[in-house]
Amino acid sequence: MSDSGDGVIRRVGMFGGAFDPPHGAHRSLAEVAIEQLGLDVLHVLPTGQAWHKARPLTDASHRVAMCQLAFGDLPRARIDDREIHRQGPSYTADTLAELRREYPLAELYLVLGADQLLAFRSWVRWQDVMSLARLAVAARARSIGAQALDQPAEEADLSGVDLPFVPLTMPLNPVSATAVRARLAAVGPDAAALDLLVPAPVASYISQNHLYQTPT
Repeated sequence: MSDSGDGVIRRVGMFGGAFDPPHGAHRSLAEVAIEQLGLDVLHVLPTGQAWHKARPLTDASHRVAMCQLAFGDLPRARIDDREIHRQGPSYTADTLAELRREYPLAELYLVLGADQLLAFRSWVRWQDVMSLARLAVAARARSIGAQALDQPAEEADLSGVDLPFVPLTMPLNPVSATAVRARLAAVGPDAAALDLLVPAPVASYISQNHLYQTPT
C-alpha cells in the first residue's frame, strides 16, 4: 500500500462521519486527502452512536452499504465499520488510539471539513485527538444547511482558529448530508438531480431502499 513500493504503511488517514448519506463532497475530500497527504490507506469510518447528533441516524447497515458504494472503488480507501459495533457513544479519540496501536510507526491524519474544525474544541477529549493525529482540513462553504444548495457558496473563515492543521486544497462545495436529505424529502429519491449530489451508485441505493423520504 505504500508509494515507496516496500509495503511499509507510513501515512494513515481517518475520515469519519455519519455518511447519512455519503455525497459528492465526501468522495472528493477522500480523493484529495489520499493524493495530497500521500496516504497509504484511508480508513472511512461510518459513525456508530453519534454523541453530537440530535436526530437518530439512518440504520448503520444502510450507511455502511452506501459507503461501500461511494468509496469502495477508490484506491487506498478502506471502509471500516468498527465504530458501528462499538457499545455506547462513538468518539474519534478512541478510534485514533486503536489506529495508533495498529499502525505504531505510521503518521496519522484526521481528515475533516472546515465546519468540523470550527467546532473542534467541543469534541470529547479533543486534546487526545491532537496528540494522536495531525488535522487535515478542507475548505467548506459557510452555509451547509438545508438551503445551501440554492445559495452562492461562501468559504468558512478559519482565520481565528488557533490549532495547527494541514490545509487540503479542493473546490468549494456547498453539498452536505443535511441539504441532500432536505432535497430528497422535497422532490423524492427518483429525481434525476440526485446524481449531481451523491455518487450514482448511492443514488440508486437510496431510490431502491426508499431512504430519506421524510424530512429530518
